Amino acid sequence: MFLGHLDALDYSPNTIKAYAHDLQDFFDWLRPARDWRRLQLIDLGDWISWLRRPPELRRSGVTVLPTVSSALTERTLERKLAAVAAFYTFHARHDPSVTLSLTHWVSGRGGHSKHQPFLAHTTTGGHRRQIKVRGQLHHRLQVIDRADLRHLLTACARLRDRFLLTTLFETGMRVGEVLGLRHHDLVIAKNLVRIEPRQNANHARAKGWKPRTVPVNPHLFALYADYMDEEYAAVDSDYVFVNLWGGRPGEAMTYATLRSLVLRLRAATGLADFTPHQLRHTYATDLIRLGTDWAVVQQLLGHASIQTTLGIYGHLTAEDARDALITSGWFEKSWMGPTTADDSTPPTSTEVSPSAPTTNQE
Repeated sequence: MFLGHLDALDYSPNTIKAYAHDLQDFFDWLRPARDWRRLQLIDLGDWISWLRRPPELRRSGVTVLPTVSSALTERTLERKLAAVAAFYTFHARHDPSVTLSLTHWVSGRGGHSKHQPFLAHTTTGGHRRQIKVRGQLHHRLQVIDRADLRHLLTACARLRDRFLLTTLFETGMRVGEVLGLRHHDLVIAKNLVRIEPRQNANHARAKGWKPRTVPVNPHLFALYADYMDEEYAAVDSDYVFVNLWGGRPGEAMTYATLRSLVLRLRAATGLADFTPHQLRHTYATDLIRLGTDWAVVQQLLGHASIQTTLGIYGHLTAEDARDALITSGWFEKSWMGPTTADDSTPPTSTEVSPSAPTTNQE
């Protein structure tokens, strides 16, 4: 029922799949004795502890020492908790017996009333606060350096695959967006790629149904021309990326086909952690490091809010600033200046040591 609700709201297939996977973990933990309708907030702590255990030990009853590393990262745990929170929020609106909530509304006016109207989430005077997992979140994004990118492109046996990776890298598109590309989305005369929300035969989609246009380097279209001449040839399809050697020729390339390509590239290059989404992170990271305005980065990435962009990439500012200070030798300087022989003499009555606080003498 809940997943059907997400589908009715036109959530992407990948998002629904992720919710289903996280809820499966939740119901695996519930079986056989727990009733999800009767859980208390404290019970969710037991579930998180259960998730931290290695999968093979979750049902064994064996005590796991605190020194054993968590089986899941804190970010993955937060995602699973968010899925369960959405599940309870949905059912609480349809079943009065469901009272557990993992979110609460914080009033912008400083009120203490617990009552919230049905459309409380649309009120500008407050915001929703979700229960969080406490732990260290490793926010460092995985990006592809130029050497690894060249290695990946060289490992592509087909022009189609090389063009696909290059498009992801040059535009910052999501996988669903690139798989939904049509030929008329490539505006060659103006060196633009249009990303249009639409229903696609391969279930690929633009997240948030928000159209945008991304300027690209002309060489991307040179690669496109080679792909069309040498491989696409007489194929009759509106889609840019299609099956050419497997399945039904001319059919839109699917998530599963791209997954197979990624597995082949991992095996060929030894880059076992490579994912196509890293190319989007690399695109955004390069833009930010080149000093691109945050609002421009937001528009190019298709984020609904600039806060999303800042939340994902804002940490780069501090990291890059530190790198610049290290390179400049800033941390090698002493704020007290060079030490001389006179510095070792104690201060006179009119001098004050910078390390000693002054006292008020009356």
